[in-house]
Amino acid sequence: MKLELFDNKVQETKYKVLREVAYQTWKGNDAFSEFNEIANNVIPKDEPPQTCCIYKDRAVVAERIRLALGGSKNNKNVVQVIDIACDECPEAGYVVTDLCRGCLAHSCVASCKRDAIIVDEHQHAHIDKSKCVECGRCAKACQYSAIHNFQRPCERACKVNAISMGAGGEATIDYDKCINCGACVYHCPFGATVDVSSIVNVIKEIKAAEDNCEKDKVIAIVAPSIASQFLYASLGQVISGIKELGFAEVLEVAVGAEMVAYKESLELKEKGFLTSSCCPAFVKYIETKHPAMTEHISHNLSPMAELAKHIKESKPDSVIVFIGPCIAKKAEVRKENVSKYVDYAITFEELQALFDSRDIDLKKLKWTDWNQASYYGRIFAKSGGVAAAVEQMIKELRIKDFEYNPIVCDGIDKCKVALLKASKGILPNNFIEGMACVGGCIGGSGNLVRYQDTPEEMEDHIEDAATTEMLPNVKKNINII
Repeated sequence: MKLELFDNKVQETKYKVLREVAYQTWKGNDAFSEFNEIANNVIPKDEPPQTCCIYKDRAVVAERIRLALGGSKNNKNVVQVIDIACDECPEAGYVVTDLCRGCLAHSCVASCKRDAIIVDEHQHAHIDKSKCVECGRCAKACQYSAIHNFQRPCERACKVNAISMGAGGEATIDYDKCINCGACVYHCPFGATVDVSSIVNVIKEIKAAEDNCEKDKVIAIVAPSIASQFLYASLGQVISGIKELGFAEVLEVAVGAEMVAYKESLELKEKGFLTSSCCPAFVKYIETKHPAMTEHISHNLSPMAELAKHIKESKPDSVIVFIGPCIAKKAEVRKENVSKYVDYAITFEELQALFDSRDIDLKKLKWTDWNQASYYGRIFAKSGGVAAAVEQMIKELRIKDFEYNPIVCDGIDKCKVALLKASKGILPNNFIEGMACVGGCIGGSGNLVRYQDTPEEMEDHIEDAATTEMLPNVKKNINII
């Protein structure tokens, strides 16, 4: 697969390791026993090293292999830091740059109430970090804009302040704050923050089902945002490719979204105020930052878990694999109320690695019709989709004497504002749709392509939906009413 598929070299390297680990697993080999072959394919000897030397490059590859195999038994967290890959960025905070002119005014000194600005014999200003409280007054006072607020890329990406500098200079994650959104994974330029993978387990499940003549056992449930990915082939060919991997069925999670819209509309009418439960990172954010608001989170499962629950009720021995754009889903499938329905979660990045590990050329495959969900089920992939689907369901259920007033929040910054207002009783809205990723699921950190590049393909998929109403589709597909 060519680099054009990926946003950057870090994403490509991550993919290569996943592809090689998957390839060895299909062959029945242990990835670590085939380390040299994997390393040679990922970091060829005749190419310039990515870091200081090829030995460090391969040490990083070894750590990536470990995470591709599910990570350390001593660390159960979904997002982990590869210490050796971290570039030990300078300490974050306000620093005086070389733009300092050593002026006579020293406005920065006068502005600092903590006496944290020191001027040396060359009249160059410095900041005493032991006194600095990062208020930023000095930066505003400097007329040369010589004082800069430096943040590591991972820290800047993390909207919940879960990443800081460790004792050795490497990035450290505070898992009490982390919401598993994966923003740090995508934004780290050195690929030091990585999500653990379940692709080896998924491959083993498929192989075991084939060996035991249980070819109908492993089922893929796929997020609607898949329409915004794999743009080099048609969606019907992508679905054929998933079946080619060995999945017995490929079902739309958008069908589960219809179930959620049905249940949430009734729950909202009963309680009067609700926050959505579809985005696991948003739910975790409420639990960690706004625990008093936890009681207002919808008690319904996410579309992924809702659909999986329905499948397990009729096929209890099935193995359910969620495929989507979301790293946080890997944490959700470990929750007690979800793990009994969904066995594994993998991202679109990992799906691409699986395709290439079996030399599946999507462009050569026949089209598979994949039209199970309604328009409103599919728009869950976009910011505003949940709110629109709940509104439509209220209309279809003919719920009266209730004024629906939603607020749509994509990105933790917007979610933060709405939740703060709600906690103080000054939010005029009665339904908060929260998405951790900007743009919604089409902006997920496990995507191949980011949402800015995919409006046309996603819109076509939504418009091609089976029906424009949800209730008929719910009755046909799930029979819950």
